[in-house]
Amino acid sequence: MSLAEQILAVNDDLPIRTDVAVHSGKVRSVYWLTAADSRRLILDKGYDVAPDTPLAIMVISDRISAFDCIWHGEGGMKGVPGKGAALNAISNHWFKLFKEQGLADSHILDIPHPFVWIVQKAKPVMIEAICRQYITGSMWRSYEKGEREFCGIKLPDGLAKDSKLPALLQTPSTKGILHDIPGVPAADDVNITRKNIVDNFAAFNFKSVADIALYEKLLTEGFDLISAALAKLDQIFVDTKFEFGYVKDSQGKDKLIYMDEVGTPDSSRIWDGEQYRAGKIVENSKEGFRQLLLKHFPDPDVLLNKDRMSEREALARDNALPVEVLMAVSETYIAIAEKITGNKIKLSLNPKQEVIDILRAEYQLID
Repeated sequence: MSLAEQILAVNDDLPIRTDVAVHSGKVRSVYWLTAADSRRLILDKGYDVAPDTPLAIMVISDRISAFDCIWHGEGGMKGVPGKGAALNAISNHWFKLFKEQGLADSHILDIPHPFVWIVQKAKPVMIEAICRQYITGSMWRSYEKGEREFCGIKLPDGLAKDSKLPALLQTPSTKGILHDIPGVPAADDVNITRKNIVDNFAAFNFKSVADIALYEKLLTEGFDLISAALAKLDQIFVDTKFEFGYVKDSQGKDKLIYMDEVGTPDSSRIWDGEQYRAGKIVENSKEGFRQLLLKHFPDPDVLLNKDRMSEREALARDNALPVEVLMAVSETYIAIAEKITGNKIKLSLNPKQEVIDILRAEYQLID
């Protein structure tokens, strides 16, 4: 079997029984189960949720996105070998630690396969909850141009690129396009202040103003837990994005949980500690791939300028990246996943068939 065939690139065509269209994002696809299958699984598997909770099968892929585009390689490579399994393994590890340490639950109820989560329906908080411990990336680019206020927080003069910030910063942005919020443009990924959130908490899907403090607490505690664990591995947790949502517990009460993914190379920057102390930045995250793309193409502004999105999409569509580029990304993802979890990441020879077989035999979700 070729390398390209071991990559799960298309994950929205599985024959899972569902009443609604499959929702496919940049990396994951979501299959909402029928009400009958949801009730049966809750009963059979003993999931700690209300009996009428809608469930979904979430299937990750090996696709790689950067700068809001999906990239591919030569030889029919439509993704990165091992990436999906590595991302899920890392998220599973952190979600489990969060629960064990009493922080909060996640949306995950079951893990049938390294590529698959069974999740409960959650109402997402419409915020990309970003935490930063170092000044780099887009924040540094803005700072270098003279900006000193970020999401209502003022930064001092004199900070150096890639240096540690005076304190851990929460710099939230909008998740999706939100309308009719004073002072917040109706666009995705717009930076917002705490006052924006407090004044319009219902528009961001918070149940109460008090839950804003809870989300901030869970964000800081989650960041600190991952940061401390990575420090023991001589890795630096630079910045990350968390997402939150509400689910109903088995008594029907709302509770705020972590959702999406946490502490992964896709959602975070992770630097090698030894190299950082030597004055070098070695990325153990997708940021390394982003930097490579910026160097690979002659006009990096295409990748950074949102006004040139059509050119950027054409760039991703029409350029097959060298195989060694995608394999280097594979090595980064697998290495950091194995370092974090302490377990080997096994590449599936035929991941799609494995998923189908398990969901049919053990969960009766495929006819």
